[in-house]
Amino acid sequence: MERLYAVCCGIDVHKKILVACLRTKQSTEIRSFGASTQDLLDLVDWLTANQCEAVAMESTASYWKPVFNILEGCDLNPMVVNAQHMKQVPGRKTDVKDAEWISDLLMNGLLKPSFIPNRRQRELRELCRYRKSLIVDLGAEKNRLQKMLEGANIKLSGTISDINGKSGKALLDYIVSGEIFDDEAYERLLAEKLISKRLKAPKKQLIKDMQGCISPIQAKMIKVIRTHISELEAHIKELNDDISNHLNEEEENAVELIKDIPGISDTSAQTIVSIIGTDMSRFPTSGALCSWGGLCPGNHESAGKRKNGRTNKGNKLLRSTLVVCAHSAVLKKDSYFGEMYKRIASHRGRKRAIVAVAHAILQIIWQLLKKNERYEDLGSDYFEKKNHKNKLVSTLKKLENFGITLMPEQLAQVAF
Repeated sequence: MERLYAVCCGIDVHKKILVACLRTKQSTEIRSFGASTQDLLDLVDWLTANQCEAVAMESTASYWKPVFNILEGCDLNPMVVNAQHMKQVPGRKTDVKDAEWISDLLMNGLLKPSFIPNRRQRELRELCRYRKSLIVDLGAEKNRLQKMLEGANIKLSGTISDINGKSGKALLDYIVSGEIFDDEAYERLLAEKLISKRLKAPKKQLIKDMQGCISPIQAKMIKVIRTHISELEAHIKELNDDISNHLNEEEENAVELIKDIPGISDTSAQTIVSIIGTDMSRFPTSGALCSWGGLCPGNHESAGKRKNGRTNKGNKLLRSTLVVCAHSAVLKKDSYFGEMYKRIASHRGRKRAIVAVAHAILQIIWQLLKKNERYEDLGSDYFEKKNHKNKLVSTLKKLENFGITLMPEQLAQVAF
């Protein structure tokens, strides 16, 4: 095989130690380094002194990030590769052998680098990931508050639409205070405009559902949960501002383009742009982007039979975000995605249909960012128009099976 690099290095990355194998045409040198910043700088000095041209490492958890950050600024052409692409042949396995194997594959050009965005975009990713984790925690706390109210025999969830809204917060304050909620309390809260006149349930039903048996411990826990909810909402709002300020002009334009797609909110659009960026040249086709995002069916064929086609592994945040968007997109009436979901769900199941819609959304995103175009919905009748000719031919065959044959002048009137 033709050697791609004259001098290169393969690094086996661990939490506290790095094993580096520097390979040249004539020799191989192996050294171990720590994972601290000073140790990484020593690694850079060693590689620079030996005129290293490229460095490869496995994408091991998050341990590769500090190594990549240091090497990235030292013009050493670092690359992070998928560990699944360079599994060594069965046999003895040590850190030294792993480093040797990585350097050998790198020297012969047999490693494909993973997509690692620049440092600014990686920071944007971190903000979006953290925001999503806080949103998940916020949902869990709201569910915990609801369970606490059910345990106290207070049926607010069926009485008002949102227990965390303005009216819900006022009613919860009244519950925690320990006072009895009656007609007088209702009228007072209504006069002070703390609760809305257009609640889900009438006054009589609301008073009935507010009569529970809450203990002091339950009241205290409700206070703690509500305080935590308020803190999470404040943190999420702060992160929203940070993300908006971190976006550059090109990314803001991309967010505006993506938001036109049904089911994609401003938050989801920011998350998607933070993951895939705005330059679609790094993905040669929309299929390559979908495969990288883990939304393509797997290929498993043997003896001419197609076997289990589970979706491949990809970027978890991108996949989960698009699946959530797909659930929202299919709810829009008279839309392309809604009709697509119905057609696939009828014979493949709802879960597969949702993944197929998420796959279609990502393909459209690639097209919009590639061509810088606005989204135009194809409409719910797209599939009817597309299969118009096939349906006509099928209908004519059915008529022939029933013994009905159209005359030539009648066939001429049929629009194929």
